[in-house]
Amino acid sequence: MLQVVLVIVALAAAFIAARAYGQVRWAAGTQTLRAGLNAARTPLGSRRVDFDELVGLPAPVQRFFRSVLSESQPLITRVHVRHRGTFNMSETTEQWKTFTSDQQVVIRRPGFDWDGRIQMFPGVAVHVHDAYVAGEGVLHASLLGAVTLANLRGSGEIAQGELMRFLAEAAWYPTALLPSHGVRWSAIDDRSAFATLVDDALSVTLRFTFLPDGPIDTVDAAARARMAGGTLVHAPWHGRFWNYEEHDGIRVPMDGEVSWLLPAGAKPYWRGHITEIAFTVAP
Repeated sequence: MLQVVLVIVALAAAFIAARAYGQVRWAAGTQTLRAGLNAARTPLGSRRVDFDELVGLPAPVQRFFRSVLSESQPLITRVHVRHRGTFNMSETTEQWKTFTSDQQVVIRRPGFDWDGRIQMFPGVAVHVHDAYVAGEGVLHASLLGAVTLANLRGSGEIAQGELMRFLAEAAWYPTALLPSHGVRWSAIDDRSAFATLVDDALSVTLRFTFLPDGPIDTVDAAARARMAGGTLVHAPWHGRFWNYEEHDGIRVPMDGEVSWLLPAGAKPYWRGHITEIAFTVAP
């Protein structure tokens, strides 16, 4: 019996030590990514919202900007967002786990770091960095922050997928969608339009669909890279937003869901609610 107790105590001590080591290691990685975000920042071309630049944009895009922004309000330069929600850990079945996350976004040069904690079991979390920093995409998952499960980085498909995420999530920082921030809009119909964003050698295009009163309803990509069976494959990608609230004079959606559109049907994998959002704006 004493030997069993000693083994249990040793295992518990090893687990506590691994978790403490992982937290320190993960925090250092987070600091490095976010230092890279700040180092890559470039100045905004203007400081205030100017509705004159909406002239000539598709009608639903003009309605969108007028519904979520106000003339002459300061442009957003950085955003801090916290979420809670659920994440599906399985490619084929339903294995939803709760998560919390802390996300930093910079508007120019476009970039973000999503630092998530997905609870696998009580006291056991997978730490995830999903990021776009200075033109490089990052997907890093680690058990307890200590044992690497996946670590993808690069300027190709991974970066393109992360730049798509930045563009889609601009519903949370809508001044980033203004033409003066490099977004090109092209008409589709009275409820939707294509948005194209270029960052250095990368170019991404998404279809935005808008609610009748203006705000973003859904965002779609014809194809985005996803992990399947340990390799990258492409599939249509869909996001939707709802529950709009005003924060610092900006209307943003507090809830969202993201899905892969697979041959068998839509497969949601992320459902989240904003628990905190704070803007840094141009002086």
